[in-house]
Amino acid sequence: MNIFFQLGRCARAAKKLLSIGLAATLMCLPASAKVIHEERSLYRNILISEENGERCMRFVLHARATHNQSCINLREPRKLVFDYTKMVLAAILVKPEPKNILIVGLGGGTLPKTLHELLPNSTTTSAEIDPAVVKAAKRYFDYQESERIQTVAMDARVYLKRAIRDGKKWDLIILDAFNGDYIPEHLMTKEFLQEVRSALQPGGLVAANTFATSRLYHHESVTYEAVFAQVKMLSSERGNRVLLAAADAFVLPGPDLAAQEWQARLTPYGVDVRQLLALEKPADWDKSVKVLTDQFAPANLLKH
Repeated sequence: MNIFFQLGRCARAAKKLLSIGLAATLMCLPASAKVIHEERSLYRNILISEENGERCMRFVLHARATHNQSCINLREPRKLVFDYTKMVLAAILVKPEPKNILIVGLGGGTLPKTLHELLPNSTTTSAEIDPAVVKAAKRYFDYQESERIQTVAMDARVYLKRAIRDGKKWDLIILDAFNGDYIPEHLMTKEFLQEVRSALQPGGLVAANTFATSRLYHHESVTYEAVFAQVKMLSSERGNRVLLAAADAFVLPGPDLAAQEWQARLTPYGVDVRQLLALEKPADWDKSVKVLTDQFAPANLLKH
C-alpha cells in the first residue's frame, strides 16, 4: 500500500461532504479517473477506479486525503506498480522458497498472486479484516483462492493468536495492513511483534511495509529492534520502507549472486535485483525513543 497523492483541497472537500459518505470520496479522485465500483463497508469507504492504464483500490476513513492501497497495470498485470511490493520481494532473496507464507492485509491481492507464481511449492494465507476488500480483490483484481492461496476474513491479531494456540508457524510473514490512514495501532506494538516472532518457523523471516516519512519512524524502528535480533531496512526515494526482521542474524545476498539466481524470474514483475538490493540503508533512527506497546501506541497522534 502506498501514498499516491495527498491533496489539501480534497481533504477540505471531503470534510464538508463527509456527512454524505461516498460523495466525499469521489471528490478526492483526479478528474480523469473513472470510478468502476464504490461501496461503504463496515470499516471504510472502498473505491475502485481506473486511470492511465491502472486499476486501483482506495480507502477513505474520514476527512483526509485518499491513498491508493493497491494497483494493477491493466496492460501488464504481472508488472508491480508500487515500490514497496518490489521491496517486499527482497525477503525471498534472503529466504528462498519459503513453504508457507502469512500475509497480514490483502488489498487487491497483488502480493499473494505474485508469490503464488514465483514460488510454486508454497502456500499463502492472507488475513484481512474486511470481507468487502476480499470481495473487491476477487472481482476487480483477479485474486483467486485455491488450495495454495487462502484468505481468512478476520482481524490479523486475533487470527495470529488463534494460530499460535493451534501450533501454526510460517517461514515468511509479511506485514502489510493499512486501514486507509496508517498501520492499525494494535499491529504495531511490541506485544504484537512478539506474537509474530513466535509464529515464525526456525530461520523464518518477517517483511514489514512501513513509511520512511512517518512521524512514527523512530518508534516503529526501535520496537522492531526490541523484538528481533536482526533488523535490516530498505527504503526508496518515494518514502516507502520495508523492514526485514528475524530472530536470528541474516544477511542480504550479494547483488551478482542474487541477480544470477533471481533476475530472470523477477523481470516479468518489473524488479531489477541489483537496484532492489541497493535500497538497503543503514539504521539511522533515534534509539532513545520509547518502544510502542499495547499501553503506549499513540500512532494517530504521532502521525499527524
